[in-house]
Amino acid sequence: MADNPWGTSSSSSSSSSGPKGREWELLEKVVMASVEEQRRSRRWGILFRVLTFTYLTVMLVLIFNGSSVDKSAISGKHTAVVNVLGEISDNSPANADRVIEGLRAAFESEHSQAVVLQINSPGGSPVQSAYIYEEIRRLRGIHKNKKVYAVITDMGASGAYYIAAAADQIYVAPGSLVGSIGVIMQGFGVEGLMQKLGVENRTLTAGENKAIMSPFAPVRPEDQEHIKMLLDTIHHQFVAAVKQGRGQRLKDNPDIFSGLFWTGQQAVELGLADGFGSVDSVARTVVGAEKLVDYSVTESPLESLLGRFGSEVGESMAAKLMPAQGMQLR
Repeated sequence: MADNPWGTSSSSSSSSSGPKGREWELLEKVVMASVEEQRRSRRWGILFRVLTFTYLTVMLVLIFNGSSVDKSAISGKHTAVVNVLGEISDNSPANADRVIEGLRAAFESEHSQAVVLQINSPGGSPVQSAYIYEEIRRLRGIHKNKKVYAVITDMGASGAYYIAAAADQIYVAPGSLVGSIGVIMQGFGVEGLMQKLGVENRTLTAGENKAIMSPFAPVRPEDQEHIKMLLDTIHHQFVAAVKQGRGQRLKDNPDIFSGLFWTGQQAVELGLADGFGSVDSVARTVVGAEKLVDYSVTESPLESLLGRFGSEVGESMAAKLMPAQGMQLR
């Protein structure tokens, strides 16, 4: 066999394809796979950052984009619409602040010919209802050339009718439910059940009347008398507002203020309403401005997501301070 001029054996040249060569190939594949995985991770990270930025941008736009109507964007003769939908309370969409804000924008618009209150509500807080009632009358006094029409769709009862009574005219459907001019405070008593279960009432108070109408103790006659006085006072305020708003149109019927509710057809006969109509028909035939513009102030996404916290705390405190479920115009 001839000598190798390089001084190495032929077996060493084949070692690169041996076990060590395979190890290097395997190591190379592992390194490349790791690099590719890092590239994929970076791409996904960029994608997630872009999506997060887009989401936050959209949320900020929704949050800071005011829910009020941009009056500068409204042109042409139209009928302004403000909704009173659902329960009337401080923490509901139909609260006094929102309704009043919409009413002010509707009255102040130079292009609105009249204001229509679209009402579909069972009532609610006497305080919130009174705020809206008084503001309607104030705005009517300032803007004497603009009429206010209330249109009751399915229901305009109690606090909702309180608000409607401030309008120049009220329109209903024949099958609407209207009226229920009364005040209610619901409660319950479980003292008998507690005795059967062997549960002891350990309520402590500072002030002899602090636990008035407690469900865990028998009702005292003086408690009932006091609560009845409060209910009667609020009822008288309600009745006075309806009489002020409706005037001589009301028929001489004591049942009107008894808490009963009526169909729309009966409401017209009793003078609780002036005629039949919808928002569209009132705008078209009564106002003479068929175009409708909604001035209602809606709930922002931020309020929808986070705004319940404060109201729940308030409700918790109110539940401790007020007897039973509080007074409602229902």
